[in-house]
Amino acid sequence: MKDTVIKIENVSKKFSSDLKRGMFFGVLDVARSMMGIETKTDILRRSEFWSVDNVSFELKQGETLGLIGINGSGKTTLLRLISGIYQPDRGRIEINGRIGALIAVGAGFHPLMTGRENVYLNGTILGMSKNEIDGKFDDIVSFADIGDFIDSPVKYYSSGMYVRLGFAIAIHAHPDILLVDEVLAVGDLGFQAKCYNKIGSLKEQGTSIILVTHSMHVLAAFTKRALLMHKGQMEYLGEVDEAAVRFKKYFKNEFEAEGEIEKVITGNEKIEIREVKFVSGTKIPNGGDFSVKIEYDAFENLDDIEVDMNLYLDIPVAEAYFHASNRAFSKKLDIIKGQGVLKFSINNISINNMKSHLAIAIWERDRKKLILWWRSIPLEFSGVNRSTGINHYYVDYEIVPHA
Repeated sequence: MKDTVIKIENVSKKFSSDLKRGMFFGVLDVARSMMGIETKTDILRRSEFWSVDNVSFELKQGETLGLIGINGSGKTTLLRLISGIYQPDRGRIEINGRIGALIAVGAGFHPLMTGRENVYLNGTILGMSKNEIDGKFDDIVSFADIGDFIDSPVKYYSSGMYVRLGFAIAIHAHPDILLVDEVLAVGDLGFQAKCYNKIGSLKEQGTSIILVTHSMHVLAAFTKRALLMHKGQMEYLGEVDEAAVRFKKYFKNEFEAEGEIEKVITGNEKIEIREVKFVSGTKIPNGGDFSVKIEYDAFENLDDIEVDMNLYLDIPVAEAYFHASNRAFSKKLDIIKGQGVLKFSINNISINNMKSHLAIAIWERDRKKLILWWRSIPLEFSGVNRSTGINHYYVDYEIVPHA
């Protein structure tokens, strides 16, 4: 049908969990193809797995589809198949229209080129002519709000600047289909609001959108239909309310096993994080304590580290209602070479009855490099039934080297 812009039929994509074996399979498949030998892409070989398995759906013109699922469910792989970055091993993908994709921070940017040069490079990749980019250049820079950095190499950009420029280019290409992954969570709240306003505007103009999000608020606000992915397969396709109920069920199951805690960084070449213990558990009674112990093995001294903790109401991280740093309490923390334990705790917590999420980040001195970053750690407070506003608690920090 003419109003169908994306048609996915029984699409599957496999990868190898073994890097060397995966490279070998890749070379083997290319060699077979060059010799005219058919490659059986629908069969799993040793160490291979289906990242996307037998997915089928259609997207109509002007429709916004929410794509949800816990981490590792195959959402980003599916977007990359639709955008043409990957080719399916099974099935068929039909696209009718120009695609604009914002799938990974800085994807398609050349680090040694300036922001200005990357606008032209990315715009061309998205199908814009030079004259078209010339005419929209000022609007792109204005929307990205990166100022004089437009003439600096993008390797010096922060992740937020990457996102702002990438999104600005994608939307000003006036795509018929816009693919947006969770990368918008990297930007600040003001920019996120501006992006979502622009998404609403594109919807009114008839742009079809696939929106990946962990936020049920965003899902309900922008979509009427959602696709829930789980372990590479379609778990549900239909009404947003039902998709949200099923989605939360998976989060609950994964959280109970700590499977969905996003362990983005766990140690580096200077220090090994041996274990992170939630001493008091993750269900905090009214007036109770919350305590974390981080056992480490440091290969050198690390002076003046910084420890951040943030409490959020949503996933991925949105606006924090509580933030603490050892610097805010004038507490200097030094790690001595060898094994030890970093402890921090909040005592006598009185807070509304609610479920929340914790993010922990530990930095080397002057925040030059991350030592640890875990987020989406589920916490549940059994507290008071009245508003307490923005919360402030004293946080106690201590480092205990092993003898």
